[in-house]
Amino acid sequence: MSKLKSKIKKDKTFLIREDYHKEHLRKINSEKEKIYLGGGKKSIEKLHARKKLHCRERVDLLIDKDSYFMEIGTFAGYGMYEEHGGAPSSGTIFGIGKIHGRDCVIVANDATVKAGAWFPITCKKNLRAQEISMENNLPIIYLVDSAGVFLPMQDEIFPDKEHFGRIFRNNAVMSSMGIPQIAAIMGPCVAGGAYLPIMSDEALIVEGHGSIFLAGAHLVKAAIGEVTDNESLGGATVTTEISGITDEKMADDKECIEKIRELVSKLGHGAKAGFDRTEAKDTVYPASEIYGIIPEDSAKQYDAYEIINRIIDDGDFDEYKPTYGKTIITGYARIEGWAVGIVANQRSIVKSKTGEMQFGGVIYSDSADKGARFIMNCNQRKIPLLFLQDVTGFMVGSRSEHGGIIKDGAKMVNAVANSVVPKITIITGNSYGAGNYAMCGKAYDPRFIFAYPNAQIAVMGGSQASNVLLDIKIGQMKKLGKEISEEDKKIFLDEIKAIYEEQTNVLYAASRLWVDDVIDPKDTRKIVANCIEIANNNPEMKKFNVGVIQT
Repeated sequence: MSKLKSKIKKDKTFLIREDYHKEHLRKINSEKEKIYLGGGKKSIEKLHARKKLHCRERVDLLIDKDSYFMEIGTFAGYGMYEEHGGAPSSGTIFGIGKIHGRDCVIVANDATVKAGAWFPITCKKNLRAQEISMENNLPIIYLVDSAGVFLPMQDEIFPDKEHFGRIFRNNAVMSSMGIPQIAAIMGPCVAGGAYLPIMSDEALIVEGHGSIFLAGAHLVKAAIGEVTDNESLGGATVTTEISGITDEKMADDKECIEKIRELVSKLGHGAKAGFDRTEAKDTVYPASEIYGIIPEDSAKQYDAYEIINRIIDDGDFDEYKPTYGKTIITGYARIEGWAVGIVANQRSIVKSKTGEMQFGGVIYSDSADKGARFIMNCNQRKIPLLFLQDVTGFMVGSRSEHGGIIKDGAKMVNAVANSVVPKITIITGNSYGAGNYAMCGKAYDPRFIFAYPNAQIAVMGGSQASNVLLDIKIGQMKKLGKEISEEDKKIFLDEIKAIYEEQTNVLYAASRLWVDDVIDPKDTRKIVANCIEIANNNPEMKKFNVGVIQT
C-alpha cells in the first residue's frame, strides 16, 4: 500500500484559512451551547426544584461513564418556529451512546421546551432515530416527558405518512425485527403519544411525575363530564397496579435510569456484519491541520489528498485508478483500524488522460465511471464507503453532453443508490446539484451524513443561481415590452444572493435534518470510526445488484 505525502506548508495562506475555520467553528459552538440549555437556565432550575433531571442530565447518567455520546440533530429546529417562541434542538435530543459497552439509540424529550411538545421537525427527528435503530440493529431507549403534539401546528404533524403515526407503526415493525425497545415515562405522556412507550417491550414510570393516558382531566371533563385528576387517570400507581399498562414504578429519575442500565446489561448478543478491522494506527499528520487546508472561500481550490491524509491510519492509501478520472479520488484505507473505501471530490485543477485541464470539484465522465466501478468493488468486498463531498456538480457544455455525461453520471448515481454496504457522507465544502446525489447526499440513504461548518448545500451556487434568475426575469420583462434598469438588476441580484446565503448556510441544512449534525473537522476520524462500529452491529445486508446500467 502506498503512503500519501503532504505538500502543505504552514505559510500565511494556511494560517489565514486556519483562523477563518476556527472562528467559524467557535460561532457554531456558541450557538450549540445555547441549544444545550433547551428552554433556558430558569426552566432547568424549575425542573430541579421538582426533583426532576433535565434531559441531558438523564442521558449523561444513562450512558457509560466517560463514554462518547454521538448526538444527532443538535441543530434541528434552529431558526424555525420563531413565531411560537422557537424549539431548541426540536425539543428532543437523541444520539447513540454505550450502555454497558453496547451501542444504543437514546431519545429524550426536553420538558423545558414547550413542555416537550412535538413540532413537525420533532417528528422528523424521532423518525430518524428509529431509522438509525433499524438500519444498525441497535436497541432504542425512549425517555418520555412530553405534552404531546404542538396543537397550533397539528396539520403538519398528524395525518401524513411521515408524520406522528409513523412512529407507532415503527414501534410495531421494530418489535417484529427483534430490536429491543425500552421506555421510561418520566413526565406526561398524552394522547397518541401514549402508544410509544406502551408499544415498547418494557415501560417504566416515575412515581409522582410520570403519567400516561389518552385524555387528560380537562379533556375528560369536556368530553364526558367526568371530574377527575391526571394522577387518578394514569399515574404510576394506577398504571402499575390497576391498568397494568406499565411494568414497574420508580421512585425518581435516577432509580429509573439505573433500572434501564440493568435491563440493557442483560440483553443477548447477536452476530456482527463482519467489516474488517485491524489494530488502529495514528495518522501521520494531525487532523487539526484540516482547518488550514480548506479555503475560506468555497470557490478556491485545494488538494483533497491532504484531507484524506489527516484521517486515515499511517498515511496508507491504496488508490484505485490513480491516473484516470482525476476529479474524483477513490481508494482503500483504514480509519482507526476499520477498512474503508473512500470516494472524494478532488478540488485541485487536474489534467485528464488527454492532457486537457479539468476543473476541481466537477464530476467528468471519466470520474463518474471510475466512481461507479469503485463503489461496485466495495460492495463486492463488503467494505464500508466514506464519501468526502465537495462538489459543484457534473461538467456541462456541448463537449460533455456529446460525450455522454448524463449516461456516465447515471452509472454512478445507480451504483450509489443500490449500494448495500454502509455509506457515511461528510460534506466538507460545496454540495451542489446532481453532484449531491452522485456523492451520496441525504436522498441516497447514507447511514450517517455530517457537514463541516463551512458546508453549503443547494441546487447551485448563489452567484450562478442569481444570474440564471436574472436572465429569466429580463426575458419576462422583454416579453411585456419593458426594460430593467442596471440599478434594478443590482437590487434583484442582491436579493437572490441574500436568500441563497441564508439557505446554503450549514445551519439551515442542519435545522431541517438534511445532515445529521455539524461536526468539528478534527473529529472526522473519530466520528467515521464510530459510525462503522455502529453499522457493524447489523449482520443483514441485501444482495448487491446495480440494476440496468448503460455502458
